[in-house]
Amino acid sequence: MKAARFAYERPKSLRQAVERLGDGGGFVKLLAGGQTLGPMLNLRLVQPDLLIDVTKLSETTGWSEEAGAILIGACVTHAMIEDGKVPDPTGGILPRVAAGIAYRAVRNRGTIGGSLAHADPAADWLSALAALGAEVVLVGRSAERRVPVAELSTGVFSTVIAEDEVLRAVRIPRLSRHARWGYYKFWRKTGDFAEAIGAALHDPEREAFRLVIGATNGAPLVLDGAALGVSGSALPERIDMAAIGRALDAHGFADDDYGKAVHLVAARRAIERARRT
Repeated sequence: MKAARFAYERPKSLRQAVERLGDGGGFVKLLAGGQTLGPMLNLRLVQPDLLIDVTKLSETTGWSEEAGAILIGACVTHAMIEDGKVPDPTGGILPRVAAGIAYRAVRNRGTIGGSLAHADPAADWLSALAALGAEVVLVGRSAERRVPVAELSTGVFSTVIAEDEVLRAVRIPRLSRHARWGYYKFWRKTGDFAEAIGAALHDPEREAFRLVIGATNGAPLVLDGAALGVSGSALPERIDMAAIGRALDAHGFADDDYGKAVHLVAARRAIERARRT
């Protein structure tokens, strides 16, 4: 099957892209990496009137530094992050997560911003960046705003991004040198969608602990140290897994014994890996 007819434009600036989004000329989609949108177009699951290509804009393809953080353009590919072609403020976490996304052919084209905007619950960046305390930079016709990745998704393939906004960049804070991290993804084989994701971050210098459980039936489940009885700069030997179980029940797993069990395992293994790093 081939895509339905649509108009195609490649604006010369981010401002032009935002203006076209706000023109109200039918159903408009943005094209970043196209690794999800392309198949959806061919299957006619999505039939836009206009496709706006933002893959070559200088505002979305580069990176910059600001106090305590790195801003990575939305159209930076997974492969660029995997290969260290953009700075990594996390001490190795970003390349490791990027290297585990699908296959190299997908990573060569897929982008960090496209993945976040698509908001597939099984996607790696949505969970990993929520655990890191990252933010997305959204540009609209009248203003720019920043939204924590932990608050970006509102459900399956649904976000807080407005129809006239473009995801310009991702702001990733620098971790302290003593920060520890664990990431675990349960999948049947390499390249499959994840059935469960666990991401744990412990930054003792900031007295911060965050656990994210992804590949759920909606937005990732984000738990901070207070919810799990973790306080101070030390990571305790035992984490209250019963509290995680109750949080999963409230997140839609009360009647799904298998799903709950798999997500508990992912959470436990992420915490164990954070303890060992």
